[in-house]
Amino acid sequence: MVTYDRLIFELSQPGRSAYSLPKSNFPEYDLQSLQDLMRTETPCLPEVFETDVVRHYTNISQKNFGVETGFYPLGSCTMKYNPKINDEIVANPMFDAIHPLQPAFSIQGVLKLYHELQMMLSEISGLAEFTLNPYAGAHGELTGLMIMKAYHEQRGDYRRKKVIVPDSAHGTNPASTVVSGMEVVEIRSNMQGRVDLEQLKAVLSDDIAGMMLTNPNTLGMFEPDICEITKLVHDAGGLMYYDGANLNAILGKVRPGDMGFDIMHINLHKTFSTPHGGGGPGSGPVGVKQPLVDFLPNPRVKCLDGHYYIQNEKDSIGRISAFFGNFKVWLRALVYIRTLGKENLACVGEYATLNANYVREALKGYYELPIAGFCMHECVFDGLKDQTTGIKTLDVAKRLLDYRMHAPTIYFPLLFHQAIMIEPTETESKQTLDEFIAIMIKIALEAKSDPESLRNAPHDTPVGRIDEVFAARQMILTYKDYLNQKFD
Repeated sequence: MVTYDRLIFELSQPGRSAYSLPKSNFPEYDLQSLQDLMRTETPCLPEVFETDVVRHYTNISQKNFGVETGFYPLGSCTMKYNPKINDEIVANPMFDAIHPLQPAFSIQGVLKLYHELQMMLSEISGLAEFTLNPYAGAHGELTGLMIMKAYHEQRGDYRRKKVIVPDSAHGTNPASTVVSGMEVVEIRSNMQGRVDLEQLKAVLSDDIAGMMLTNPNTLGMFEPDICEITKLVHDAGGLMYYDGANLNAILGKVRPGDMGFDIMHINLHKTFSTPHGGGGPGSGPVGVKQPLVDFLPNPRVKCLDGHYYIQNEKDSIGRISAFFGNFKVWLRALVYIRTLGKENLACVGEYATLNANYVREALKGYYELPIAGFCMHECVFDGLKDQTTGIKTLDVAKRLLDYRMHAPTIYFPLLFHQAIMIEPTETESKQTLDEFIAIMIKIALEAKSDPESLRNAPHDTPVGRIDEVFAARQMILTYKDYLNQKFD
C-alpha cells in the first residue's frame, strides 16, 4: 500500500516523469565555455508521476494548521480570519498587468487607491500623512526612527541619539533603534505592567531623541498615564513613536495622534486584513504629524484637482523601498476599511477587548494572573496557578495541539517566566471561545492527574515534540542532509 506520509523522494522510481514538454524549437547551445557555471553532479530530484506530486503537496497542505482550519489564539500576531471578498477583489486580473515604472497618467486608478488609503489611515490614527512604502512592521519602525533622527539633525540637535524603550516592548523596537544608528535606553515597568513614570523622568535629558511605546502594551494593558508620558517626553525635546502592533485593540475608539504620538507604523497585514503567517506578506505604513511630513520617504503620491502624481521631496529620508510598498497588501486593507465603514471599525476594538476579557475571567482560577484589572485585546497569564505539578507553559502549549487548537504565544512578554499570551481576536464566536476555555481548564486538571501526558505532548499530531535546540543547531534542509544525518 502506498502511503503519502513518505517524503516525495521516497516515492521516487527511476524513469518516472510528471511532465511532458514539446521538442524545443531553439538550436542547441554549446555550454563548454561556461564550465564554471555548470554542475559537477546531477541534482538530487525525485522521479515521480504527476499523481505522486499532487498527492504529496495535498498531503502536506492538510498537515498545515491555519486560521481557517482551527482556533488560532496567537497573541501579538493577530492571527484572525480575513474576509475572502478582499482576496477576490485583489485577485482581479486588472491589477496584475501594471508596472511601477509606468508613467503616472497611465496608473491614475492605482495612485488614487494609494492616496485614498493614506487619507483613511490618517483619519484612523489622528496623524497628518502616511506613506505606504515600508514592506513590514519592523521596516516601518526603521523608517519612523529614521524620520525621528532626521528631524533632530535638521534642527542641528545632533546630541539626541537615545531612544527610550520599555522592558515590555516588542523585540523589534530595540533592534530597529540600533539599526537606525541610535542607542537604546530601557526602562522597567511598574507592578501594574505599565510605564513607571519615575523611571521615565530619571532618564529624560537633552540627548533623548524620543520614546517608542505600544499602547496597549504587550501585556494587553492600556497606559492610563499616556498623556502625561507624551508631555514629559515632549517637554524634554523628544518625539513619541507609536508601535502600531496592538492597534487592533483601539481601532475606531482612540487615536494615537490624539494621545500625543508624533510618528507611528501600522502592521497593516495584522490589523487590516491580509492572511499573515510564516513571515509574510506584510506592510508597515508610517504616519507622522504635520511638522514631520517632509521627512516621509520618497516617492510620494500627491493629488491636485483630481489628478494624482508622484513627487520626491528634498528633505525626505530617501527611498526605503524600491517603489510603493506591497501593493496588494494595502489594497486588501482599503477594501477591508471600505467594507466595514467608519462606524463599524470601532466594533473591531470592542469585540477584541470583550473576547480577551471573557477568556481572562474564565481562566484566572486555573492559570496565574500576574496583573489585576481589565485587559485590552489580549490577556497574559504566568503559567498554571498550581505550580506544584512541575508542568511548564511549553507543556500546556504542546498539549493544546492534541485538541486541534493552535498554541498561543508563550514565554512572551519577557516580564514573566511562564508567560502565556492569549489573543482571541474580534472574529471568534463565543462558542469557539467556550470550547477553548474548556480545553484549557481540562489541561490544567490534567497537569494534576496525568502530568506525564503533558510532558510528552503532543500525541496526535503528524510530528511529536521536537527538540528545538537540536533542530536549530543541526538543521536538515535537504533530502541529502536527511540521508546523511548524524545524531550526536
